[in-house]
Amino acid sequence: MYEYIERYGPERVWAATVLVLAAGVALAAFLFPNRVYVDLIWQYYWGPVVADAHGWGEIAWAGGEQIHAAEAGPDDGPFAEPGYTFVSYAGYIPTLILGVIGIIFLIQRLEIERYRAGFYGLFPFMLFGGALRVVEDVNVAAYRDTGELAIELPWSGFLISPLIYFVVFIIAAIAVTVSVWLEREEYVSGYEYPLFGIGTALLAVTVGYLGYTAAVHEYATFYPYLLVTTLVGATLSTAIVWYLIVKLAPGLNRGTRYMGVVVIWAHAVDGVANVIGLDWAVAFGHANNLVPKHPVNAAIVDITGSALPPEIVDITGAAWPFLLVKLLAAVVVIWIFNEEVFEDSPRYAILLMITVVAVGLGPGTRDMLRATFGV
Repeated sequence: MYEYIERYGPERVWAATVLVLAAGVALAAFLFPNRVYVDLIWQYYWGPVVADAHGWGEIAWAGGEQIHAAEAGPDDGPFAEPGYTFVSYAGYIPTLILGVIGIIFLIQRLEIERYRAGFYGLFPFMLFGGALRVVEDVNVAAYRDTGELAIELPWSGFLISPLIYFVVFIIAAIAVTVSVWLEREEYVSGYEYPLFGIGTALLAVTVGYLGYTAAVHEYATFYPYLLVTTLVGATLSTAIVWYLIVKLAPGLNRGTRYMGVVVIWAHAVDGVANVIGLDWAVAFGHANNLVPKHPVNAAIVDITGSALPPEIVDITGAAWPFLLVKLLAAVVVIWIFNEEVFEDSPRYAILLMITVVAVGLGPGTRDMLRATFGV
């Protein structure tokens, strides 16, 4: 293997590996449709996406068709549910590793040196990813209300995890490439400016679509005060935590510097959005509080609800510890990414920082906008 890498170069070996794996999977699915496509690809990868797109808890394969599990007969199957399994992880993790390697090659090819500028330039894309996921939540709401998908499959499938991660990554990679080219051609003074602008434009268009849907369709409703409260609550939480860091542990943020503020705010948005959506959505006009979409949220709500007396939970709610957990996690991240980490490997440190922010801000933006537009 090392001989081939030295002879052809790591980028060509990586590209050849991706092409061979993709062609191999496609050929196996063509030669063995039942064993490979139905029992493996459909059951563990595409079936869960289709079920999620319709808001179904389970979907069945019935003679070449995909139907709701409740309509399946005794001879139908296999069945698939939204979410991940050990089998799907076995495919997604190697794919993720190949993707990360591709990102590294792209950065090397573009010869990007100002990594912190890229971190701030990519910030709107993290919001965009969460907002784009809400488009699919709107799609599910449309199906429940009208019996038809506003965005048909397979296109809506690309707005569902994990495919949406690849979509946002590809869009961001193209935006980075274009932005770096604009800087090299001296159209702009820094690549972060057009990069930030592209991400902001994509976010504005996506949120605009959500607003249009809420304005013209009954299955979505705009709750502006919920949005404002979430953003204000997240910003206040960030300010308090940052003030405590500066006063009590000023050396904690020497590595991340102001990127630490972004990390805290990203996870504060996720925490506040969950607290409001899960416990206080009815106070903003919702008919019911939202249901947790993630296992961690659900576990914290269950533990808090069972540990505290009901009369206390009625006053405080059960989701508030999730905000504390998110803020603590953000502080731990800032502590881990010290000056030494950035000095030794700034490229990988920034990549990991981007990942940390995306993990908080992507789901947080989705939860916030899902509650804001009532879907």
